[in-house]
Amino acid sequence: MSNTILITGATSGFGEARAQIFAKNNWNLIICGRRNERLKALEKELISNYSVRVISLCFDVRNLQETKEAIASLPNDWKNIDVLLNNAGLAAGRGPIQDGDYDDWEQMIDTNVKGLLYMIREVSPLMMARKKGHIINVASLAGWEAYGGGNVYCGTKHAVRAITRSARVDLLPYHIKVSVISPGAAETEFSLVRFKGDEQKASAVYEGYQPLKAEDVANSIYFMATQPAHVNIEEIFILPAAQATDTITQKNA
Repeated sequence: MSNTILITGATSGFGEARAQIFAKNNWNLIICGRRNERLKALEKELISNYSVRVISLCFDVRNLQETKEAIASLPNDWKNIDVLLNNAGLAAGRGPIQDGDYDDWEQMIDTNVKGLLYMIREVSPLMMARKKGHIINVASLAGWEAYGGGNVYCGTKHAVRAITRSARVDLLPYHIKVSVISPGAAETEFSLVRFKGDEQKASAVYEGYQPLKAEDVANSIYFMATQPAHVNIEEIFILPAAQATDTITQKNA
């Protein structure tokens, strides 16, 4: 019997790569996101390429009511979720806190923290009933350190790591694993979203060195999710070989 994974933010570069690797290994997928056309296209592609079962849920994790309704709408045979991958997240803008954009702050806090909490709250009872499951949260290098201009984004990713550790304790009696992965620089839509479509600024972030690819992080997540029942990989901290901190990279490496 195939395992089932629920992935939020499945229409992003990260999310799509993560969906692909699980589909390739015969997992059933519940893919979630805000862009219905991209969700349906990905659903069709995964079914065609890998002959797996896929269901898509179009909703915004920032909206509690939408989140509740989406999870409640799952057919009974889709509620046995083995892995919840809280992949949805973003950085919006970068600048000194005294010049911060309130809308950017709200977007990051609502997506990276509140959306993650909503998903854990709605999915964990399904796992608790079975006394089985694994929640994997996506944090960041920004959850380990803080840097100028990253104030609120760094705060949200520090929160993800703290929530993960606390949830691990809360869900331990129900045999539910809880893990977090913290990637460094990875070239996907991340910087393009952060700089609001400015391709020049986005590409400059990765100039002179090889960043991670979405597939590199997806492979690590798959490793976390496929350990034996008695093993929980608490955290993976993955950086490009050329990166030591957010602000220190070896160019032309």
